[in-house]
Amino acid sequence: MSFYQQPLLWFLCAAAIPVIIHLLNRRRHKTVQWAAMQFLLKATRESRGKKKLRHILILTARALGIAALATAAARPMIGGLLGWGASQVDTVVFILDRSASMETTADQASQSRRELAIDRVKDAMKSLDATKLVLIDSATSTPQDIPSPEALAEITNTKASSAAADIPALLQRAAEFILETKPGRTEIWIASDMQYADWDKDSERWATTRASLASTPQKTSVRILSLSTPSKSNISLSILSSHRSSDDLLLDLEVIRSGDSSSALNLPLTIALNGTKTTDSITIPGQTLRFQKRIKLPKDQVEGQGWLTLPSDANPNDHTVFFTYGAARPVKTLIVSAAGEAASYLAASAAPPGFAGQSSETIAPSQFLTKVNSLSDYAAIIWSAPLPDEGMTLPLNTFLTTGGHVIFVAPQENSTSTFNKIAWSPISTAPEGKFFILKNWNHDDGLLRDSLSGTALAGQTMKAIKRQIPTAPAGTFSTLAAWDDDSPFLTRLVMERGTAWFIATTPNYTWSNLGDAHLLLPALQRAVLAGSARFDSALLADVNRGDALPRNNETRTRIDDYIIDQKSDATFSAGVYRLGERVIATNVPVSEHEPLSIQKAELESIMQGVSYRTFEDTSTTSTASEEREIWKLFLAGVLFFLIAEALLCLPKPVKDSPTLANQKPKAI
Repeated sequence: MSFYQQPLLWFLCAAAIPVIIHLLNRRRHKTVQWAAMQFLLKATRESRGKKKLRHILILTARALGIAALATAAARPMIGGLLGWGASQVDTVVFILDRSASMETTADQASQSRRELAIDRVKDAMKSLDATKLVLIDSATSTPQDIPSPEALAEITNTKASSAAADIPALLQRAAEFILETKPGRTEIWIASDMQYADWDKDSERWATTRASLASTPQKTSVRILSLSTPSKSNISLSILSSHRSSDDLLLDLEVIRSGDSSSALNLPLTIALNGTKTTDSITIPGQTLRFQKRIKLPKDQVEGQGWLTLPSDANPNDHTVFFTYGAARPVKTLIVSAAGEAASYLAASAAPPGFAGQSSETIAPSQFLTKVNSLSDYAAIIWSAPLPDEGMTLPLNTFLTTGGHVIFVAPQENSTSTFNKIAWSPISTAPEGKFFILKNWNHDDGLLRDSLSGTALAGQTMKAIKRQIPTAPAGTFSTLAAWDDDSPFLTRLVMERGTAWFIATTPNYTWSNLGDAHLLLPALQRAVLAGSARFDSALLADVNRGDALPRNNETRTRIDDYIIDQKSDATFSAGVYRLGERVIATNVPVSEHEPLSIQKAELESIMQGVSYRTFEDTSTTSTASEEREIWKLFLAGVLFFLIAEALLCLPKPVKDSPTLANQKPKAI
């Protein structure tokens, strides 16, 4: 509860007047011992307790009546962000989540969540006279003094953006601002749709953030305006990767559908390439759809850009993706293996005949150091030999950290060498007449994942006579496929931008049927294409992250022809930009399309030790939860207490006592 006339609350002290008068009256009377009075005291002793209780109730009613009158004069209000228990503060630090997901319109609402949040804060600030307002928005993370709450909706730093939010970093910045400026009694207000990725509940930074908040003067409290109500039906489009293959541009796309997804939905897909627009259609069978779009590139244009869009719906910022492309670059794979059957199968799978722009080169392990200076030209390296020695490990690690992929295949010989703490176990052979069978594998992740259409690979046909298991200390790598005895078949070691893979057998028919291509071909092709993505990665980035940020005073200019919403901040909008000599397409981060929200129990965990309150905003308009004056209720309370006091003061009815005249004579 907050008050328009907060200074009038001093009149609450007047509630003590009846108590003071009562105490003064008690001191006016002196006790005089009188023998005859003892008979009267004895007669009234039984009713003394009831009289005392009635006097206490009368005194309470008088005090509460005065208190209610003083409260009504201060014009109390309820509702809005402040809610019950609000108190005067010197400074409010307002953290505004203006990530892409905040542009979603809630069900039956007419405004986006971001616009509703701004209206709530404007309404709440009206009741905080002389309170300073400081804005920290999720795009710039820079504190900004706001001269008036009415200006919130007009400034650039509250407009829509296509970037993600980092709530722990924003809270940390708010705590640092309070420690640096010491603005007096301060509260932090957070307006967010509680998007799971934005809160990053598993981040180790929360411990530092909590410690910073605890060290602020007067232990700053936090108010969280949660705008996580269900949204209207919405279709979002995101781009997962972009890769040029000869004269084609391959775009991996994902569509996420919220709301009713019980029936298939057919939508038009508009494609713009260098200013020329065409229309295709897609069918979304359920809640999500992953598909690959192949765009034919003009032969006379080495470089270009474009965008794809679906019809606008509940969120105008999440249904368009942007892309750019450069000159075609050959995809080369280096195979390190001794000559033989395994090397032949690996070469054929890494660069199948007819795959334009793909090639492979096979060298002996002893020749690897001669290729060190040209490793940046390769998309992937396939290592079918004992693990590299110390001199070869450093260039391989550099190749991995810069985005390359290395596939280690069982070397077919026992070895004690290790690579980043990983070693091959001794060769094991299946019992006579039996095989090692591939039992299970990850259908959603890794080299054996299902196709974009949902078709699973034929992993159940994989059999092996011999194998070598990758071994390492616990937690070194993750297992994505396992044999029937649960030992690893396919493991992964992530190293910054690149990945090292370990396959526990080899495509040699004295070892296994891996050479049948039902697993080997798609697995190696996925690794090679993932490695080649680093050549195109500089052309694609998330808004306000990584390569999308200007370098060395680069000038940033938008070059696509897509018309953005006037409510958006052009600096943080997705699009195709020229930054100095570079051209890059920036898009809404994939995490912003996820519909998950952080739960109450998770919020309690990350805010443990912090004084905070959550206000659930379930309204649908800017005025639905504005503060309302309730002084009339307190005037009614004054009337109630006055009536109660009057009733308690009424004299007790006296019952007729029997007289001698009407008493019947007793029989003797």
